[in-house]
Amino acid sequence: MSKLPALSGKDCIKALEKVGFRFKRQEGSHVTLRRDEPFCQVVVPLHKELDRGTLRAIIRQAGLSVAEFNRLL
Repeated sequence: MSKLPALSGKDCIKALEKVGFRFKRQEGSHVTLRRDEPFCQVVVPLHKELDRGTLRAIIRQAGLSVAEFNRLL
């Protein structure tokens, strides 16, 4: 299993935008991103550093592996 990097919410959003996610809305410090094909919606907190479990859950919901996500960075 690949290691997860220490990442901010903004950096996570930039990586997800590379695979087709786009900004849908923001409520407080949480940004909702959406992709139409295949449909997927994820919520990313805008924290200075995301917890590793939170980041892993976001990657899983986006349908990516950790290695694929690391290549997007």
